[in-house]
Amino acid sequence: MLNRTVILSRFLKSDVIARCSRIARVLFRRHLFLTNAGISMSLSGVGDVFQQHYEIIQGDKEKWDPVRTWHMSLSGLTVGVICHHWYIQLDRFIPGRSIKAVTKKVIADQILCSPVCISAIFITLGLLEKAKPQAIMEELAQKGWRLYVAEWIVWPPAQVINFYLLPTRFRVLYDNTISLGYDIYTSYVKHEIPLEVVDR
Repeated sequence: MLNRTVILSRFLKSDVIARCSRIARVLFRRHLFLTNAGISMSLSGVGDVFQQHYEIIQGDKEKWDPVRTWHMSLSGLTVGVICHHWYIQLDRFIPGRSIKAVTKKVIADQILCSPVCISAIFITLGLLEKAKPQAIMEELAQKGWRLYVAEWIVWPPAQVINFYLLPTRFRVLYDNTISLGYDIYTSYVKHEIPLEVVDR
């Protein structure tokens, strides 16, 4: 009878693993931009589906709204494009994986990229919903800070792992894997927290 080590060794040398490895090389090297954009778009949509089904279970919604999910997916696409280019430039300007370099990258990511991504979410959704620029800015001002506070809780420890262990090409994939819970929260903030009426 074969032991586990022999079985694992044969599996790792199998055609299935070889094919998966070839596909991964194509996706994460030759078509990295499309891969990152697609991952971000898909998981943002999945996060909204989860949030909407929770709202249905809670009795806050009657049925799933596919247009809302499509809009959240497109906002994820926008963020994916930004993050793809951001990580490449960040590694160019702050090279290496030393503690000092990783710390600088985490701080730069939180102070520079996070506000841009949060703004991109609200601006993209506002444009898709045909909201007026003033309404988009009001929503960003009232709700954006909630997402930014959540970012400071979630992302610094997650990004230490990202910047220290992972090659640049896998960073958006890692981000989106961690971000699924954050995407659910983003959908909640956007659609469930009412705007305060501002007197003019």
